[in-house]
Amino acid sequence: MKILFLADLHGNLPATLALEKQLPRIGADQLWYLGDAVGKGPSNAETCDWVRAHCDHFVGGNWDYGIGGREYPADGYFWNQLGEERLQWLNGLPRETELTLSGVRFRVFHGRPVTELLTTTTDSSVMGAAFSRGEETFGGIIFADSHRPFVRSLAQGYAINTGSVGNSLGVNRVHALVMEGGDSPEDMLTFSILSIPYDNEAAAELARRDPELPHRDAYIHEVLTGVYSR
Repeated sequence: MKILFLADLHGNLPATLALEKQLPRIGADQLWYLGDAVGKGPSNAETCDWVRAHCDHFVGGNWDYGIGGREYPADGYFWNQLGEERLQWLNGLPRETELTLSGVRFRVFHGRPVTELLTTTTDSSVMGAAFSRGEETFGGIIFADSHRPFVRSLAQGYAINTGSVGNSLGVNRVHALVMEGGDSPEDMLTFSILSIPYDNEAAAELARRDPELPHRDAYIHEVLTGVYSR
């Protein structure tokens, strides 16, 4: 089983289409969406629809719930783009799910609102708290939200971040995660971080053409430089 995990598209259509172009080469059996299709960029209906059309499993992210639940009046721009049916879909996404692959049980979530810890620290003792849910324990966590991909092994197990499709920080390319394994604990398990170039200038130009986009200059700076700007 080969699974592609993707997250944080954030209304960036050129980045999303760059990932789509590579799907035949990736050859994944399933696509898992880990939250935040919307917010920040100008093409939110398009990226939301892309996720719904291409992915097999879904969990929501903080932007999905914030926009889908109409939590912040300043997000009216995004509400108008998406329409009521998409907003309801975003707000109804599950908070988390799980997966067992090659004998390792993974907890799968976006980050916020399940936990704030993973966006603010890389300390293994703090991050390790996410491996437990009540009385349950997991051998790995797969998440997004920080917009920076990584694979780490901790005392508790594997901590794996998908990175961001449309709003990567650090290296401003499309990032996603591919995992491959089997049904048996004896099967090999592999993790691969995808790094795909896209037309960052085209993404910035779409934002420049939309004077109503909230925090437009910050978004443009992020897609062009990979530097967090708000």
